Amino acid sequence: MTPGLHRPKSFKQDRNLLPFSFYSPKLSLCILAICVTLLILLQIQSLHVHVRSISPSPSSSWPLLQQWQKLVFDENLASPNCTQDQESMTQKLRDSVTFLPLKDLRYAHQPLDGHTWFMSSMYDTREEGEVQHQQFPSESSKGRILCLKGRDTHDGSWNYYALAWPEALPSNATFMTGLTFVAYNHYNYENIWHGLSALVPFVAWHRKNSCEIPTRWILYHWGELRFKMGNWLNTMMEATFGQIPYTEGFNEIEDDDQPVCFEKAVVMRHNEGGMSRQRRMEVYDLIRCKARVYCNLSLERSRANQKTPDIGMTLLMRTGPRSFRNETAVVGAFEKECKKVEGCRLMVAYSNNLTFCEQVKLMSLTDILISPHGAQLTNMFLMDRNSSVMEFFPKGWLKLAGVGQYVYHWMASWSGMRHRGAWRDPDGVTCPYSEDDRRCMSLYKGGTIGYNETHFAEWATNVLNEVKTRKLEEAPKQESACDCS
Repeated sequence: MTPGLHRPKSFKQDRNLLPFSFYSPKLSLCILAICVTLLILLQIQSLHVHVRSISPSPSSSWPLLQQWQKLVFDENLASPNCTQDQESMTQKLRDSVTFLPLKDLRYAHQPLDGHTWFMSSMYDTREEGEVQHQQFPSESSKGRILCLKGRDTHDGSWNYYALAWPEALPSNATFMTGLTFVAYNHYNYENIWHGLSALVPFVAWHRKNSCEIPTRWILYHWGELRFKMGNWLNTMMEATFGQIPYTEGFNEIEDDDQPVCFEKAVVMRHNEGGMSRQRRMEVYDLIRCKARVYCNLSLERSRANQKTPDIGMTLLMRTGPRSFRNETAVVGAFEKECKKVEGCRLMVAYSNNLTFCEQVKLMSLTDILISPHGAQLTNMFLMDRNSSVMEFFPKGWLKLAGVGQYVYHWMASWSGMRHRGAWRDPDGVTCPYSEDDRRCMSLYKGGTIGYNETHFAEWATNVLNEVKTRKLEEAPKQESACDCS
């Protein structure tokens, strides 16, 4: 018997009665059983249900459910009663779709403290070393697809989500084909650090899943819709996926209460959560490679002199908060040390004055990145692997800034770089409160950074010597095509 297919119990019982004597006094009872059996077979034939067509796949995790769906939605059902039953069941499935707020207000004040309040009823798919994500349809969703409703840009609790069977979408729903990436960001998509952190996991999924390209992006911030990425992030995604990202605005949806359902959707809500360091480095390798190809740059830097390695030292400056108070003195201190090392060249730049490709090119020529704490440090992953990062902080950050002050230390590790420490200015603005009062952070956050010539000289010398030794020892790299090319 085909696995998973259950014949009626009465049918099995009747077959046990077949070996009987033709002249048995129980002849009438047997004839009655045969008639019942024939009626059952005729009924099955009238329904045009073929045993083989509903036999479940051994690998399926919901075989009985698939059988039920086949029986309910088979367009070949000819019986009027079955058609009515089908329509009734389909309507019941439509009515059973329940929309929940994207932003679960129960956890609104503790979104990062053990709770996920964006689509809080859903569980992520977790694989060892891989990014946490949700995919619809999937085994975990029992074949249901993702539906969204609402276009609120100020309150995520007025936007909703639900799961629905593809054959029984909510009434008046719009069905969008193709692959949809649904991103959640606790901050925004303009800041290149926060934006990239939210979208890197999609690159990881893309790399693992046959380099599948999204048809559209849907961006959420605290459950509120956002309709664009920052220019840097938008161009980075264009370079990575080979097409300009289309951010869905639902402009063709006339009614905010009209649901939109997606043929295939991938949802990320934990940034790079769950990814191993090795997997992160591979993903950043892919993005770096794609960015260089996009900007028509060589994938590897050539060495003009085998005995004297070329060492690029870049001061990537900021303006305003967390800028250097005396830029000339800082540049002079590092320039002096760079001149002591043959092959070293110092470059000074402001990221806000560079185009996307100018930033990619600058980083491709950089072995040592020197910069204050800030979003511009996100560019570090565009350097070759094992390049060095030197970071600077204004007064007061160590005690009051929290774990966020270490994000570029983490990013250096994740992208295969070497974070060579940080210098924290002991001098700066004076806070009228006690030094551990959190109100002081509002003053320190916008502080500027001084310099210590002696410390900078010693620090630069150590890093330069390490980089020179490493570049002399490492073998020349051969250019290779990017993943997903």
